[in-house]
Amino acid sequence: MTTAETTDTAHTAVLVADAGGIEEGEALRVPAERTGHHDAISVFHDDGKYYALDDTCSHGQASLADGWIENGEVECPLHSARFCLRSGEPQCMPATLAARTHRVEVVDGAIWLHPGQEPTS
Repeated sequence: MTTAETTDTAHTAVLVADAGGIEEGEALRVPAERTGHHDAISVFHDDGKYYALDDTCSHGQASLADGWIENGEVECPLHSARFCLRSGEPQCMPATLAARTHRVEVVDGAIWLHPGQEPTS
């Protein structure tokens, strides 16, 4: 275990980046091997806030981290399905299933991901 992780028995928080490490309108893909989650998780920076969703689009095998981020949504680069960054809910076809959300917090200038935990706000 690295210093980038905590040893909480309920979950493991993963240090993603410094607070300035993900540019506005960009995303960072965190591999499943780092999170212990079944899928990679994408951490998005939109409108000054950070959000996290399972990385794989619920419609097709595409990375949401490679999508377009705008107005609280990410658009899948494969078939243009859009997902709400806050709730993971699909905003248009062809996606009909939500992307799972995860809690993200900024503590002492660092972005922490809590895989498997629902966002608090």
